[in-house]
Amino acid sequence: MAASSLETTNIFRGAFFLCMGGDLADIRFRQNGKQIASFLFTGPDLAGHDKAYRNGNALVNPVQFRESLNHLRDILFKNLRQNQNGDMRYDRKRKNRAHQNHCRY
Repeated sequence: MAASSLETTNIFRGAFFLCMGGDLADIRFRQNGKQIASFLFTGPDLAGHDKAYRNGNALVNPVQFRESLNHLRDILFKNLRQNQNGDMRYDRKRKNRAHQNHCRY
């Protein structure tokens, strides 16, 4: 199988690609009234995994999926902090919801 690339703004879809052996190649940010993050993945058979995800046939280990999701969130918010000179706050337990005013994905 040849390696392919796929870009998504959906963090759950991205976590699924990580579970299926995809590699996070880049995170890109754009402004469209709000800041939007886009995840670029590379790896074998991403198109097939994407089709399974969209059709509702995707199966993953739930612990691995949660860890992949947390990993993407950590990378995302680290990049946001660097891009916004530290005024972005990330609180995974959502005790401080100030972060919701800055980034929605």
